[in-house]
Amino acid sequence: MIAYIERFVHENDAESRPNDDSVTSLTDNDNDSGEDITSLCKGQDLQGTIDYELTGSAGKDFGGIRRTRPLAVVRPANPRDVALVVRAAGRSPNLTVAARGNGHSINGQAMADRGMVIEMRAIEDYYFEIININGSHCADVSGGALWEDVLARCVLGFGLAPRSWTDYLALTIGGTLSNAGVSGQAFRYGPQTSNVTELEVVTGKGDIVICSEAQNPELFLGVLGGLGQFGIITRARILLQKAPDMVRWIRLVYAEFDEFTRDAEFLVTRPENGESFDYVEGFVFLNSDDPVNGWPSVPLVSDQWFDSSRIPPAAGSVLYCLEVALHYQHHDHPSTVDAIVDRLLGRLRFCENLRFEVDSSYMEFLLRVKKVEQRAKANGIWDAPHPWLNLFISKRDIADFDRVVFSKILKDGIGGPMLVYPLLRSRWDDRTSVVLPEGEIFYIVALLRFSPPYPEGPPLQELVAQNNEIIGQCARRGYNFKLYLPHYETQEEWKQHFGNQWTRFVERKASFDPMAILAPGQKILSRTTIQPLQ
Repeated sequence: MIAYIERFVHENDAESRPNDDSVTSLTDNDNDSGEDITSLCKGQDLQGTIDYELTGSAGKDFGGIRRTRPLAVVRPANPRDVALVVRAAGRSPNLTVAARGNGHSINGQAMADRGMVIEMRAIEDYYFEIININGSHCADVSGGALWEDVLARCVLGFGLAPRSWTDYLALTIGGTLSNAGVSGQAFRYGPQTSNVTELEVVTGKGDIVICSEAQNPELFLGVLGGLGQFGIITRARILLQKAPDMVRWIRLVYAEFDEFTRDAEFLVTRPENGESFDYVEGFVFLNSDDPVNGWPSVPLVSDQWFDSSRIPPAAGSVLYCLEVALHYQHHDHPSTVDAIVDRLLGRLRFCENLRFEVDSSYMEFLLRVKKVEQRAKANGIWDAPHPWLNLFISKRDIADFDRVVFSKILKDGIGGPMLVYPLLRSRWDDRTSVVLPEGEIFYIVALLRFSPPYPEGPPLQELVAQNNEIIGQCARRGYNFKLYLPHYETQEEWKQHFGNQWTRFVERKASFDPMAILAPGQKILSRTTIQPLQ
């Protein structure tokens, strides 16, 4: 397999680069190539399949910003296949390997230009087991499984659920754990990386390793938030809790950013043993009747009406919405739920009569973005480019960020949600590879653009330029911030991103992927010419 593929490798790196229309199909070079690769794979006892023709989908992602050309796409039958592919790449001085989940990266992070892409969804059902360890329930699930499928199997089959989620659940377990995995539950339980007790990982050496805090802890902590640089997650053991039946879902409108952040921080710092909401997020919207970015984006159901006369006259061009949710069971009396909600909301300073709420099932609430996806697919926006930008910003700088970015640069909206809400550093593990700003309280900002493709919508380059302007403003104004789901072009930028964690990152890379085979699309370290694996 390797000897054949290397005929199409001409440079000593496999970093992502723009698609070149002059690149020809591999079949144009050798009509017998499929038979050759198949026989070589059989010789290595590969149980899955390798496809060198239909590689187009593996060369693009949800972001739609980058296009690459992988040499082949591997659909493994089991974790051993994943290890075989990595070891095969290691016997070459050139080849790289990228693990692809459900294709929702934004900047080509899961691509391998002229390398091998492993479709992890192929083994999504390889693992699934509910286990009880010292009275605590966990789920052993495949790294290629989707969170929405894990939700359904755990809740419907066992009445259990993971504690920490992402907003959108058609993402793979391995994909989110390689970054962090953040949603409105993270203030209480931390990101998804803080809710895993064991991993099975294929390292960059092609070894299959079981790791946890007690067993191979450096690999375990490195892989969590490690951007795929140290290993490919083939199994994860996820903490579970009893699943609630219902959710009281509430949105509250604010005219002033300082009151919005004060209340959000009050809610996320409530004592764990006291009354509190189970989910806290927030977003920015336009003070206008714009159907996508303005007042109509706030009500939760169609029969709710946003009364703009309730907005204070001194309000600016943007407003703020605090979004919270309270879990409860079918047997809880409605008056009990109402009383808890009223006590919590009684401490908040939202605009009077700009409160929207609805009761929904727990699964319906967690799958709320699925409805957005269905509408976006129907009108074609889902398949348009999505140059999203995600940042972590310190509490110290978030007010100035609002004045500079939300109220000026983005005062006309972005065609999609502009999320902003606080997180607590103490719920994260500093030993993992995730990089955070300083301070106990910091904010996630997620600019989730949904624009029609050009010419109906703005040119992609214009949106990317606006993202770069925002990042540039953060740097020039001295904000303490980090990119979440980072994307940089140079090693110097990556060094700045990791800061004093860069040395640890490089040491972990040397230990677990010394030839820089894995995740070339991140553009952190190039494929080396160290003696290939034997």
